Amino acid sequence: MKLIFVSLKPISSTGGFLLKQYKITMSQVVKPYQQQGSKKEQVAEMFDNIAPSYDLLNRLMTMGIDILWRKKAVRHLKKYNPKFIVDIATGTGDFAVEALALKPTRVVGVDISEEMLNIGREKMKKKKVDDIIEMQYGDSENLAFDDNAVDAITVGFGVRNFENLRKGLSEILRVLKPGGAAVILEPSFPTKFPLKQLFSLHFRVLTPLLGRLVSGDNAAYTYLPESVKAFPNGKEFVDICKEVGFKNAEYKPLTLGVCSMYIIEK
Repeated sequence: MKLIFVSLKPISSTGGFLLKQYKITMSQVVKPYQQQGSKKEQVAEMFDNIAPSYDLLNRLMTMGIDILWRKKAVRHLKKYNPKFIVDIATGTGDFAVEALALKPTRVVGVDISEEMLNIGREKMKKKKVDDIIEMQYGDSENLAFDDNAVDAITVGFGVRNFENLRKGLSEILRVLKPGGAAVILEPSFPTKFPLKQLFSLHFRVLTPLLGRLVSGDNAAYTYLPESVKAFPNGKEFVDICKEVGFKNAEYKPLTLGVCSMYIIEK
């Protein structure tokens, strides 16, 4: 079942910049390159393309606040005392490294981009944590772990990239131990003036421009605001988690709604 769809329509112009608003329809899946090929294939290609500049762009676009979001998310897992943690859509492994604050015995970072994983493996070696953190190629919708095997799961800005949202969430539910939890971070659009307007300008105009200048891949950072707009944010996503089978699900807006943190428990 496909859950996120979008149709793009430019509808207004302000100060010389074309600001796009988006009408969600049931006709087109949001993909990075809007061409033939599955969303999963295109997401892997996109992250392979931007891997060398990914960490730098994250810091620039969030002004480093993404680091604080991960720290806050990890603190919400402390009460579960997890020993085996899986970081889905791990990228270069920043969330996996942050999870070490929980003193786990094993962390596995899973991603479909080999280029991101390669950078992550070098990062783990430099930090001397490669004996605890394993960077593993894998599909979030077909996780290579047994049922009820994982104490906790983290996902940083990756759930909206799932090709099949419910299938990906069902896999998280399957591999978590009863009583275990996952914490998910996703960008979101603020709703209050004037932050809503400022964030819209930054996210829809400056983000693609910065992405193009630093990474050379304009499509990747045009896809970012499109995918965020199409994502079932807030209560809508919480409701989907409960429908999939999670016992508890809640969300907390971070930094005035620029990011949302979801805590879901099996």
